[in-house]
Amino acid sequence: MTLSKKSKSPPERSPLVVVRRSPIQGRGTFARVPIARGARIIEYTGERVPATPADDEHDDEATRRHHTFLFSVSAKVDIDGMRGGNESRFINHSCQPNCWAIVERGRAFIEAKRAIEKGEELSYDYWYTTDRSYTNADLRRIYPCRCGAERCRGTLAAPRRKRRKKQGQKQGQTRGKRVK
Repeated sequence: MTLSKKSKSPPERSPLVVVRRSPIQGRGTFARVPIARGARIIEYTGERVPATPADDEHDDEATRRHHTFLFSVSAKVDIDGMRGGNESRFINHSCQPNCWAIVERGRAFIEAKRAIEKGEELSYDYWYTTDRSYTNADLRRIYPCRCGAERCRGTLAAPRRKRRKKQGQKQGQTRGKRVK
């Protein structure tokens, strides 16, 4: 099954953004002009690849610094921004982002979560989904966040949810056992 849609010409440049050195990490994508809240800024483009093989190419534990340009648009399809992608692939993660990533009909778009000033770096929350066996400490080690946000969670990955106490359980109790 081939999902690849290779373009013969380079992707069009967006008049709204420019890529340059980022204080967050590497290169970043910055607003070339003021952008209104809710504006659709850019489409995340690249080669469409099957999700499983694309994920297999990137060994999280072996990689010293996690750096991929994969964007999942469905359980079966990823967009590989490294292959034929545009400026959107350089949008960095932030735990307090100014953009949303929106998936519609197998396509990914970046939209302004709030008004963005000219020169401001664009960011969205990557919210990586990972191996469920990873602890929050593992996620901070494997996928460290460098966003610098006041409420930074320390990782690009979706945090592990704490288990909720069932209604009626007291502090220090687990189901069926008493914890001392």
